[in-house]
Amino acid sequence: MLSIDWRSPAAYRHTHSIPAAGFAWDYLRRDDDYHRDFQKIRRMRKPAAQSLSVFSQQWGLRFPVRSEHSAGS
Repeated sequence: MLSIDWRSPAAYRHTHSIPAAGFAWDYLRRDDDYHRDFQKIRRMRKPAAQSLSVFSQQWGLRFPVRSEHSAGS
């Protein structure tokens, strides 16, 4: 059981410093359907661009595009 009073605004004061992407990730990581779809993609050796596109559109994900000369390539 939570030890905070969820009805109290003071209990959520810390959330003012969390960016929108942080909130989105916190909700997404708890979603069973997301985990199922992520595991499907993860099991593919090299997912097709179409599979990645469908996955990212379905879940509202955006991935930065790396340049050809990004670190580690």
